[in-house]
Amino acid sequence: MKIIFMGTPAFAVPSLKALIDHHEVVAVCTQPDRPAGRGHKLQPSPVKVAALEHGIPVLQPMTFKLELSQEIRAQLKNYGADIFVVAAYGLLLPKGILNMPRFGCINVHASLLPKYRGASPIHAALLNGDTETGITIMQMDTGIDTGDMILKESIPIHPEDRFLTIHDKLAELGGKLTLEALAQIEKGTAPRTPQDESLSSHAPLIQKSDGQINWARTTTEIINQCRALDLWPGCYSIYEENPLKIREIKGLAKTSKSENEDAPPGTILEADPTIGILVKTGDGTALITEIQAHGSKRMPAIDYLRGRRINVGRVLN
Repeated sequence: MKIIFMGTPAFAVPSLKALIDHHEVVAVCTQPDRPAGRGHKLQPSPVKVAALEHGIPVLQPMTFKLELSQEIRAQLKNYGADIFVVAAYGLLLPKGILNMPRFGCINVHASLLPKYRGASPIHAALLNGDTETGITIMQMDTGIDTGDMILKESIPIHPEDRFLTIHDKLAELGGKLTLEALAQIEKGTAPRTPQDESLSSHAPLIQKSDGQINWARTTTEIINQCRALDLWPGCYSIYEENPLKIREIKGLAKTSKSENEDAPPGTILEADPTIGILVKTGDGTALITEIQAHGSKRMPAIDYLRGRRINVGRVLN
């Protein structure tokens, strides 16, 4: 099949590479280059890098609004693609684009729809302590992840999984299911299962402020927050007016220190250079085992405590 691929981040690259190996990718659409790094130099998206490595033309429209996208719409139409495949692209596609190819547009979505529609489905699954997630291939419509489902496959979420491990597993699964869905579409056997609106939920875009820990929450909720937001924005608390990033944290069985029921959540109960930093939570205690202090590098908490002082009794905010 002749395909136009639309995607931007690393999550989309395995799907693009699978299509390159088995179909004719005539063009790629991706987000415009963005400033990144200390020098704020313009950087191409991972999808753009992969496309150029394979000699595929790259289009980078700012928008698909009708009055601003006449040229890009003409370019897309001239390629004569059979279908558009979309994976974490980042731009909404209007009806005129969705209806352009003869097989329409399909989307590679990182959740078991209708659960976690929206921009941050992997984060949402980890934040909520889910034990499974997956990929859904759906036929796109004008709603946000509301189209009919074609294929769906789940994977388990293990207690040790964090954002990056789940991201990478789902990215590879997305490439596999995309090829399966295209084979069914080409044969005319692809199912179209409507989503049950009563089971739908939304996963909004993660903000930097989402990383701040509320120590009044349960220990499990705080651990899940750190698992979900480890890559970005990272979980943090304020200690002596500076951010203290919490890189690794775990629950701890009750000790004499953790039985201080009068201490408010966030209280530092112990700063032990042999185990880490013990903090009061909403339902018990949590042990910080890896941190990154303001202006410092990421390190085990026991190493940090050997050279610096953390004051017991202070409250993390």
